[in-house]
Amino acid sequence: MKLQEIKNIDIAGKKVFIRCDFNVPMDEYSNITDDRRIRSALNTIRYCIDNDCSIILASHFGRPKEPFEEKYSLKPIAKRLHTLLKQEIKMAKNVVQDDTLATASELQAGEILLLENLRYNPGETKNDEELASKLASMADVYINDAFGVSHRAHASVEGITKHFDINSKAAGFLLAKEIKFFHRIVHEPKRPFVSIVGGSKVSGKLEALYNLVPKVDKILIGGGMAFTFLKALGYEVGNSLVEEDLIPEAVKIMEEAKTLGVKFYLPVDVVAAEAFDAEAIAKLVTVQEIPKNWMGLDIGPATAQLFKLALNDANTILWNGPMGVYEMDKFLKGSTKVSHAVASSFATTVVGGGDTADLVRVTGDEDEMTFISTGGGASLELIEGKVLPGVKALVLED
Repeated sequence: MKLQEIKNIDIAGKKVFIRCDFNVPMDEYSNITDDRRIRSALNTIRYCIDNDCSIILASHFGRPKEPFEEKYSLKPIAKRLHTLLKQEIKMAKNVVQDDTLATASELQAGEILLLENLRYNPGETKNDEELASKLASMADVYINDAFGVSHRAHASVEGITKHFDINSKAAGFLLAKEIKFFHRIVHEPKRPFVSIVGGSKVSGKLEALYNLVPKVDKILIGGGMAFTFLKALGYEVGNSLVEEDLIPEAVKIMEEAKTLGVKFYLPVDVVAAEAFDAEAIAKLVTVQEIPKNWMGLDIGPATAQLFKLALNDANTILWNGPMGVYEMDKFLKGSTKVSHAVASSFATTVVGGGDTADLVRVTGDEDEMTFISTGGGASLELIEGKVLPGVKALVLED
């Protein structure tokens, strides 16, 4: 798959619309707690500044229930961009109203306009043609640098691309890097190739698991999704999270792994608790001894050690999903040990997914990872072998 990239099209002196992913975590006081996604977009923005472009930046943030819900405003993003770029950021009051369109049309070379939260306009998630057309009317060139939403057919991601020819639309540096990295990992990995899959549910990762089994040498399963597999093997898992309707699928995945000679690892011990609560009484038990009304909320130390040993000879590690309820300190230890093991390995290590990216930041292992993806759902769909809607329009014909 050959992508049209920003460095290969003429943007000099033009008006450029860049779809970014500024959906960053904030605390209750609207302070940005992790600006990695904003910093990741700077290469593309600076490249446009250096080419004397006038720049329109657009992003969604959260899921506002009603238009102009203040806590979902992009004003804190504008402030952080101002700090990072050391220049004025014009902040639009809305998305495509007349005053914003007028400001966009008057932008001078090197100036930057940040639109308000795209999801303030209900047409964004509906891939509304009128909204896509108005967004496109602001610029001569469209750049997608938002890997994290490229799996969604939204107005600013997919609809807008129909208004630009292949020499006027391209992938930004971040998007191109993500696509190339995942393509290489999935299609040409250095072996042994080990995938760690966690998170709460099998359902969200079913297709990815089916696609991974033929490609990897080992799969390590942790997090809430492990209990569906354990239940499929006949274990009593108490009140742990189980997707009963997916037990046959779990059996099928394990049988497929066995047929292909892929080593399939499940937890051997867990930290179980009486309730899904940071204050709940918890204890360490083997997977054979989970009390009837208790639930497993983290992998135990024996599992962490087992997983560490399984990673020892890896040359490529792909990790998506935490090993437990890492947001609660009591259930963070398993994920932390696995994070340290991945970070200290000599393998090419790829972390995909917002939760996993957040986790390696919490554990202090962020700088030790080879590559941290900015998109969870998008990275899973790439692993599933899908062409993302936001990327499809940027692919060059062979």
